[in-house]
This record gives sequence, C-alpha cells and structure tokens, in this order.
Amino acid sequence: MQVYPREQYLVLRGLAAEAGEVGIQALAERLGVDQALLAAGAQLLGERGLVAVREAGYQELLLQEAGREAVARGLPERRILEALAHAGNPLAIQDLPGPTGLAPKEIGAALRYLARKGWAEKSGAEIALLPAALEALPGPGEDERLLAALAARDEGRALDEELEADGLPVAAALEWLKGRREYLEVRAKRRRFAALTAAGREAVAAGVTEAREVGQLTPELLASGEWRTVRFKAYDVRLGVQPRHPGKPHPLQRVIAATRRAFLEMGFEEIVSPTVESAFWNFDALFQPQDHPAREMQDTFYLAAPARIELPDDAALVERVRRTHESGGDTGSLGWGPGWSGERAEAAVLRTHTTAATVRALAARPRGPRKVFTVGRVFRREAIDYKHLPLFHQVDGIIIDERGTFANLLGTLSAFYRKMGFERIELRPGFFPYTEPSVEVFIWVEAKQDWFEMGGAGIFRPEVTEPLGCDCPVLAWGLGLERLAMLLYDVLEMRKLYLTDLAWLKEVPLCRS
Repeated sequence: MQVYPREQYLVLRGLAAEAGEVGIQALAERLGVDQALLAAGAQLLGERGLVAVREAGYQELLLQEAGREAVARGLPERRILEALAHAGNPLAIQDLPGPTGLAPKEIGAALRYLARKGWAEKSGAEIALLPAALEALPGPGEDERLLAALAARDEGRALDEELEADGLPVAAALEWLKGRREYLEVRAKRRRFAALTAAGREAVAAGVTEAREVGQLTPELLASGEWRTVRFKAYDVRLGVQPRHPGKPHPLQRVIAATRRAFLEMGFEEIVSPTVESAFWNFDALFQPQDHPAREMQDTFYLAAPARIELPDDAALVERVRRTHESGGDTGSLGWGPGWSGERAEAAVLRTHTTAATVRALAARPRGPRKVFTVGRVFRREAIDYKHLPLFHQVDGIIIDERGTFANLLGTLSAFYRKMGFERIELRPGFFPYTEPSVEVFIWVEAKQDWFEMGGAGIFRPEVTEPLGCDCPVLAWGLGLERLAMLLYDVLEMRKLYLTDLAWLKEVPLCRS
C-alpha cells in the first residue's frame, strides 16, 4: 500500500475510474475540489511516470461593439458592394460616403478587402464591380458568418471548437478578420488533460492511500511525539491563491502620471490653462481661420454661460493677430482676407486641444530657450463609438529655441516614447493649420506588429509665432493619451477606459512587464 499526499491521491483515484484521458477541469468538477490542486498533483505524478499530462490550446472569441455594428449594417466592403450594385456600377470613390454611410478612412481600408475578396477593383478615381460579382452578388463570407454566429450567442462570445462543431470554418474566418481587432477579440487559452500510464494503473491496483497531512506544528504534536509519524503539508508556490484586489490607480491615470514623469525627467516645465477658453486662444492665436469647419457648432462645444470671454488685455497682441489673419501682417503671408471678428474671437468654448495652453505660454514668455508641456482634458462634439468620445486627454508641448530643428523634434518624441516603452517612432508628412512642416506621429507596437498613429507635430508657422512676439523656431506636438493607454493595456474600445468595468479594473496588472 503506497501513501500519497492528498492532491496526488485524488488524481490517482479519480483517473482510475476513467477509461482513458480526461480533462483536469472536468475531473475537478466531478470530485468537487479545486482544479489547481489536481493540476499540481497531476504534474507531480507525471514527473514520477504515473500519469501522462497533455496540454491543448483553444481560442475564445469575443464580439466587439464594432462587430455588432458590422452584423447589423454589414461590413464596410459589403456596404460598398451593395452601393455599387444599386447604382448600376461604377462609382467615384469620393462619392461613396453618401450611399454607404462610411467615413473616408473606412472606405480606404474597405477597398483593400473588396480587391482581396474579388468583388471589385479600383480604376483611377472609381471603383467597379468585377464581372462575377456583377452577375450575382456574393453571399456572406466566412468572416461575416462568424460575426453573425457570435452576435446570436449570449454576450457575443464562443469557443472556436463550439463554432467548428456548428460547421463554421473558424480558421478561414479568422484569417479574413486578421488585423480587424475592432470587430473581434481572440483570446488564446489552454486546457490540461491527464490519464493513468501503465505504471500508474499498476500502482492503483497495488493499493494507494491518502497520507495524513497536517499544515501546522502544534504544541500537542510536540508533546505527544506524534510529529514523528505525520506528514507535514508542503508549500507549493505554483498553486492558485485567493485573489486580492487592493486599491490601485486607474490605468488611464497611470498613463497620465507616466507621461508627466517622462517630460519632467527630460527637463520640461509643466503648465496649466483653463478648460473653458476663448476662441481667441483656442483658434485665432493658432492662425485658424474664423470660417474653418472645426469652429462650427457640430464640432466645438460653445458655452451659453459665460458666452463671452474678453480678449487679452494686450491690445497690441490682439491687433497683431487680427492683422495676420486679414493680410498676413509682417509674416509675408497673405492671411485669410478681411473680416476678422473680435466678437467671434471672444466666444467661450470648451477647449478642443491643449495647444491652447502652450500658445498661452508662448505669448507670456516668447523668448527662448524654454521647454513646456501640459496634460489635460479636451472636448469635441464626436459621435460616441468604440474609438471616439466627446472627452479625451492630450499632452501638448513646445520647445522655444533659436537653434531648434526638426531633428530635435524627432529626438524629443523618440525619447518620450522610449520612456513609455516603445522603441520605434516614425514621422509621416501631414497637415495642420498652425504648423509647417507638419507630421503625423506613429509608433511601432511590437506585440501587434503594426504602426499606430498617436498625434501630430511640427514647427509653428510664423503666422502663429510672430504675432506673439517670438522670432525663433518653436517645435510643437499634440498627442493623444487614450490611444497610448489602449495600446499599453491592450484595450480595444476607448469607452472601456471610462466605464466602471470593475472586473477589468481588478484584473488589469499594476505593473507591466
């Protein structure tokens, strides 16, 4: 009769009742014990050759909000396909937003899938159905069928093996959905299986019993001498423990704190500015024309009380800004033409970017060298979806230095993102009304093997700096922090950062490896 610790004894007796291999989880449920206990016992018995342990991987699929929308309205390429069929073929690409309801950026991505699926092809500025699609519209593809199957399930989640049992080609569907993480989250998981080996069955046949184990050396055991005959329970640091959920900073607050720390370590001065701004500082001081679409009520929050904020006391500053808008002032620019309105510049708004703070700092002290940054909330009238919110955070910064160059800008941003855990940065040509040259900032995320846009940067135009009394280069940037938090904490929807998802907040690690 061989004596075994409790976890090993339970595994041997449990597997002896099975004809073959059984899942550790199923065995734990049948015996009414903790799965971690049996897993540890099976592992130890496996090292002794009494049990064969096997691991098998599977996937859990979770439908995202954008995936539900795609099921309800169709994938972007499907909507373009139907628009082409309805129009009788072909359509100008620039006309697609109307019949499809898609944004230009979504259309650009959908065109690639139209070509890959053999539905349509691009010819110049037009898109046309291919002959096969023109004769008969293609039915739902593997990706569409998978999304629809998930939408029909509770909470939009299922295991890949469950869907395959229903006849869905999951592997092919996931290949089509690769790179479209806004539709579907795929979680890789593993199961353990165990079975008695021939040696294990011989051991059970010879007889096994459970050792009497004690977890604490008591005075009674010492006094009686019984401590010599009992088995003391070993500590197994691999076993699962009861989770503890102490208070910890919110992930977004951690990113904000890390951002502030990074710039302070780089020698920057932190500044603040009002959340409620005048249009003068939010728009006019940045040489944004007063008829610019971003200033319309559908994009900007205008306040009813206070409805007006007085222009700066420095009348000469206001006059220089007015002249620059109307004629270019002394900058050599043509400006935007006559008609600049001081009344419109006094309109009270919720700031649409934290650049309002850095341009205030530039006006207050236009002489360099100086490096400042600010982190704060900004507000825009965005339709709420998985990647847009009317409230989000930005970090803005400027470097005022007569020797400042574009290379300094790249070096500063590279140093910042290295401090945040990203080694590669790329600047791509872009356009912003108040910087020239302008670039879009991308970082390489190794875990996702892709580039992600983080914000914009450039050198302030003379139309911005000269009216403020600055005659040297000003390097500037504005970066989104929610996008950074989403990448650092593997969050697919921006809204998750603001919802009270206590389960996620408890599980999200305090430290990242």
